Amino acid sequence: MTVLVEQPELELEVVEKKVDVEENELLLDGGFVVPETNSFGQTFRDYNAESERQMSVEQFYRTNHINQTYDFVKRMREDYGKLNRVEMSIWECCELLNEFVDESDPDLDEPQIEHLLQTAEAIRKDYPNEDWLHLTGLIHDLGKVLLHPSFGALPQWAVVGDTFPVGCAFDESIVHHKYFKENPDYYNSAYNTKYGVYSEGCGLNNVMMSWGHDDYMYLVAKENKSTLPSAGLFIIRYHSFYALHRAGAYEHLMNEEDVENLKWLKIFNKYDLYSKSKVRIDVEKVKPYYLSLIKKYFPEKLKW
Repeated sequence: MTVLVEQPELELEVVEKKVDVEENELLLDGGFVVPETNSFGQTFRDYNAESERQMSVEQFYRTNHINQTYDFVKRMREDYGKLNRVEMSIWECCELLNEFVDESDPDLDEPQIEHLLQTAEAIRKDYPNEDWLHLTGLIHDLGKVLLHPSFGALPQWAVVGDTFPVGCAFDESIVHHKYFKENPDYYNSAYNTKYGVYSEGCGLNNVMMSWGHDDYMYLVAKENKSTLPSAGLFIIRYHSFYALHRAGAYEHLMNEEDVENLKWLKIFNKYDLYSKSKVRIDVEKVKPYYLSLIKKYFPEKLKW
């Protein structure tokens, strides 16, 4: 891993490769069997269940909802969009995540590399011909390196957790919505209406999302000219946007491409959420396969 001293600011517009797929071609269930409980014996994404992590998870969301403002997100995108902190490969980034556990996740307390491989391998089993989806499963959470000192050691509330649009009203489907009442944007007439600063069908690519690992990894993939299809980049940026893909909120901001990509995201979400378990993956056994995919879709070294 090489720490960079200075890099020029990069333009944030590149052409994304699209995946054309008919809705009836998507295997919505595959062969994956959804478990009944998470690693703690609770139902998945139950933020009210009495568990050893419930109180810390709720406190996390209180801090997150208070601080994720439109101005904060704008500053973070401008800063981290420069990609001038570190230069390293995708796999090196995977290995960095061994140090971290996601405090916002009520379903898992394992290092992140375990979850990445669990997700990717579950997808690979059911969709053997969609190698881009396997790789997306592996890299979707790599933005969590924002927790590392080389990336500024951001607090967890600025890195993980469910994401949501800023610049318009906070939908009530967002987990622990009550804490938005302590966010200054909640009372700002420019940001607290249905559309806010956006317009009908403007496209999610034109909507600013709460800052965290999703948006950061999306910027990294785009600016390093990844050849992942549009659906892969969509999954990376919106996989934590549960208000959309679980509750159907904010659909009024979507364009036609978003609608198509959302079909893939809903497939991906099942594996992202329900593959979390205590089952260990043999990293060295699967590593050669994922290195080959990284080589196919990414440059050897990336700017982060």
